[in-house]
Amino acid sequence: MDTWDEFLQWATPSALLALDGTIRSLNAPMAATLGRPAAQCLGHRFPSLLPEGQRASAESLLTHGATTKTVAMRVLEFSAPDRATVVSLIEARPVNDPRERLVWVHSVDARNDPGGLLIPFRLAAAAADLGLWTYSPLEHQLKWLGGAPALALLFPQASVSLSRVVRRVHPHDREALRGLMRSTAAQTPWVSLRCRTENARWHPLACQLRRVQLGYGGPEQVFGVIRDDTRLEAGRRKEQAKLWAERQRADGIADFSAALITAATEQELQQVVLTRAAATFGGTGAVLTLLDDKAGLLHASSDASGDARQMDAMEGLSLDEPQALTYAIRTGTPQFISGHEELIRRWPQTAGVPWLGSFTAISIAPLSPVGDQPLGAWAVTYDSEHHASPDERALMSTLADLAGQALRRIRLQQARVELAAALQQSMLPALPEHLPGLEVAARYRPSRDGLDIGGDWYDAFVMPDGAVALEIGDSQGHDVDAAAFMGQVRTSIRAIASHDPEPATVLTRVNELLVAMDAARFASCTMLHIGPCEGQVIGASAGHVPMLCAHEDGSNSIRELPGGPVLGVLSGTDYLEETFTLERGAALVMVTDGVVEGPGLTLDAGLKRAGALAALALRDGLNAEAIADRVLDAAVAVDHLDDVAVVVIRRI
Repeated sequence: MDTWDEFLQWATPSALLALDGTIRSLNAPMAATLGRPAAQCLGHRFPSLLPEGQRASAESLLTHGATTKTVAMRVLEFSAPDRATVVSLIEARPVNDPRERLVWVHSVDARNDPGGLLIPFRLAAAAADLGLWTYSPLEHQLKWLGGAPALALLFPQASVSLSRVVRRVHPHDREALRGLMRSTAAQTPWVSLRCRTENARWHPLACQLRRVQLGYGGPEQVFGVIRDDTRLEAGRRKEQAKLWAERQRADGIADFSAALITAATEQELQQVVLTRAAATFGGTGAVLTLLDDKAGLLHASSDASGDARQMDAMEGLSLDEPQALTYAIRTGTPQFISGHEELIRRWPQTAGVPWLGSFTAISIAPLSPVGDQPLGAWAVTYDSEHHASPDERALMSTLADLAGQALRRIRLQQARVELAAALQQSMLPALPEHLPGLEVAARYRPSRDGLDIGGDWYDAFVMPDGAVALEIGDSQGHDVDAAAFMGQVRTSIRAIASHDPEPATVLTRVNELLVAMDAARFASCTMLHIGPCEGQVIGASAGHVPMLCAHEDGSNSIRELPGGPVLGVLSGTDYLEETFTLERGAALVMVTDGVVEGPGLTLDAGLKRAGALAALALRDGLNAEAIADRVLDAAVAVDHLDDVAVVVIRRI
């Protein structure tokens, strides 16, 4: 990205900062997240606009983004007095701009791993000796998230109903609890309660509710904080802490594993590792290095808690370098180094490396086992001496291997997607330019299933008589065979139309050709022959969804063309056609079924919605390109499963 404007087009919070953290530019979502108008944000330092408790984390993130060439991530909390706190995973990276060096910070989509956003809350609750739970008003359930071990014993089950909690609260305090749960405030005052323990003793507590939004545009959740207002016996507290730590560790490991398995992109895998690895293994920082197969060099990312020099030294490192990290990746052998003395003894070549002072101990787990192709490694760093136990070593190796399996799966899928996208792009035609009296625009979006390639197609070309031929169609399937069949149909239509331009004749002859070929698939199609100057339209359809006609006054109608069955099925079919006039300023909208049908959306409802959108856009003075965008975006918004194509023809 080379210009500021590109960053401002992001739909999620995004800002460009000077190296000292001063906001140079930001988009509307970032201003909304900061809780003030954009004009009041410009010129201020980004950390100064965050809650006081978040400023140190923001400073660390910006320092990393300003001084290294790598990506850093950190969970930050944005709050304002009159709204729920927004918790987002923020990424910082350097940006090359011709005017000055900048740092780009933006919110990362964490919908596939919202649990990662809760880790700082859990750690803060544990550090402050508080308890943390979430409340679901619809289900009337409280779910324990972690915190002080003594408080954990009050919630022996991970999830408990509100009614059961009320029964354990002192009768004189129950109304206060009900009032607390009914509150709609972003943050309530502390409320004192007495809760009956397992031995029937009353245990004094203080509770507070907070409303938190997990990620920009994410769900709002109600969190409760519990403070223990008594001091328990030292021995019992120690035993409780041990039991709770084991339970919490088991839950964290399960969440870590699940997040690795469900990661769909390298960025998601990166954020899972960087938000969870250090917390899971009791470290102070985490680093992820991935091997670039083509260049043979390492690319590093961190959770922004480490020394910037450390990241610079890891970035672009060759596997031939004699270091613990490269040895672990090259051989598939984990390296657990308890302190500087052991590191220098085992790897004397690293004695002069300047970033060694940034940590004391380090545990390195390769992402691929011995004998497999190297992929990279993650490293957990510690600010004091750390001796990893056999169980910890085995667990870290297991999770790293799981991350490696996820990375191989992601890269294989990405390669398939890139191949499919290249194939699909090569098959989409270029629309003719400067058509007299007409505006023509087309859009295509592949299916979410299969190989991201489908059988939907469109085409437009100028006939020898100066008229314009347009077609849209849908061949059966979402794979390479469907795309190849689509190419055959489209090529056949062009070849036949050059000699016999009437749409009905073209469809009749293409149908006979496909039946003679004994094609294993079929296709629907609508074809138009338009005289640009007089606006005369001749159209025919082969089992395709109806067209839409939009007018400048905001009205619209559904136009069903005569024709016949889908192509390639029934021999001897004679297709019919219709002639009509497209008035000036009006537009025809041709779509495939994926645009107007979907989960919970009938064909009739979809046609009405698409026609209304096109008509409103035309009434607003939008051109064919903008009308096509509106219709396609609406199809995507209803979670379409099929591939979709849209063609808009506007007479001007």
